[in-house]
Amino acid sequence: MLQSGNSVTLRAKGNSMLPFIMEERDTVVLQKAEAFAVGSVVLACLPSNRYVLHRVYRIKGEHIMLMGDGNLHAMECCRREDVAGVVVKIIRDGRVIDITSSSQLFMAALWRKLLPVRRYLLFVCRWWMRRDRRMKKR
Repeated sequence: MLQSGNSVTLRAKGNSMLPFIMEERDTVVLQKAEAFAVGSVVLACLPSNRYVLHRVYRIKGEHIMLMGDGNLHAMECCRREDVAGVVVKIIRDGRVIDITSSSQLFMAALWRKLLPVRRYLLFVCRWWMRRDRRMKKR
């Protein structure tokens, strides 16, 4: 569907994109990957035939390095042609978040620079999520 120019909406699965995209809370809107850059969130097919929704960390020619925002050091590599779509919006609690806006791009760039201390920030984020779930069950 993406290759024919249609937008596709998917429910987020997994927490590798914390804190920007959360499982059970967020839905992403994808478009055909005509253009993307470092910092874009893309849907890519890895050599193991597994699809991931991760942020572009580095581009070297035809090779793309991907890393989930919730990851500390694990990266995946794919080719430019393996990128199926690019995320343009996140739908969270009925609100639409344009991730191509300057504020969202700034937060993503800041998060990337915080990689050395990301471990501690993610610990707090995951603790907060568990706390929230417990409170909702009561």
